[in-house]
Amino acid sequence: MPIDTLWYTRCPVPTAFSIAVQRGLLDEEFAADGVRIQSLRVSNDPAVRQSHFSHTQPHSFRHGGHIPPLWARSSGHDVRLIGLSWNDEVQAVIALPESGIRNAADLRGKRLGLPRRVNDPIDFWRASGVRGFLSALATAGLTEDDVEFVDLPVESRYVDEAQSSASHAGSLWGFGTMRALQRAETFALIRGEVDAIFAPGSVGVETAALLGGHVVVDLDASPDPYQRLNNATLLALTVDGALLGQQPGWVARVVARVLESAAWARATPDAARRIIAQEVGSGEDVVIAAYRPDVTSTLTPDLSEERVAALQRQHDLLLEYGFIDHPVNFDDFIDPSPLAQAHRIVEERAGGRVPSLTS
Repeated sequence: MPIDTLWYTRCPVPTAFSIAVQRGLLDEEFAADGVRIQSLRVSNDPAVRQSHFSHTQPHSFRHGGHIPPLWARSSGHDVRLIGLSWNDEVQAVIALPESGIRNAADLRGKRLGLPRRVNDPIDFWRASGVRGFLSALATAGLTEDDVEFVDLPVESRYVDEAQSSASHAGSLWGFGTMRALQRAETFALIRGEVDAIFAPGSVGVETAALLGGHVVVDLDASPDPYQRLNNATLLALTVDGALLGQQPGWVARVVARVLESAAWARATPDAARRIIAQEVGSGEDVVIAAYRPDVTSTLTPDLSEERVAALQRQHDLLLEYGFIDHPVNFDDFIDPSPLAQAHRIVEERAGGRVPSLTS
């Protein structure tokens, strides 16, 4: 059966994929093919929306945090990794000013809040907290044995808080959803049930401002990229394996538009920053504070050895802590061919030539 719709989803973080969507480039790319471009947000079916995490929707792309695609691949879903982008962001451990916690060494013996989504099979937010706390503790020579991790149960599922719209250009995750993401930890800190929480990205910046919190550690300040490694710093561009097998040329064309959007962001940073602010549900000043002033120059995906090695390191932690059940074979998971073909398409377009496409 011919494919008449390509689906996509992306996380509320800075990506060139989001810019391609917001600028209408994917619609433009496939208009002549009679192919619709649809966001998961146009569907009210929870199973379709859950594909943002499970990667089960046929003929779909995703660009965002790497924990869900690793979980999906580990669980047997045919998802393929076709690019990795790196997005430095604030990764703060926050305590209340009256706590007396001023640096990482002061975390010894303290209670660190970790949310647990009891109805979600893929608890990316908890996994991000585990990675963040472990990295922060390591800056003072501490380990998890030196602190107490406090579980904070959350009944609602991530997809329960997703938003609907007839417009496919917007994200599943709006302002309200993003602010609610850290609700359990924030209230636990205010009530004195925990001594510190992990708060990354734009949510972290706004949570710290709301609480008047003291930033005990900000991993973004570390020169070591492995200390800055987390779900939303290393962003995975993935595609449904069946689509890649049936229409490799289409997949390459999508990636080419992502590469072109990254170049546009470098050339027009103010306009790109406005799109990013819309994507993360925050103001432009928050984007600068959360993701560095040069965020618009760092959106290009690749499959460099350094980024793949970082993903492998994160994979190993997820396996060790039980966030994924089975190891992922990276040779089968990663397919570099769409990215290589996309670069050729971009070069041909820049030279005024008609791209040579298969399928």
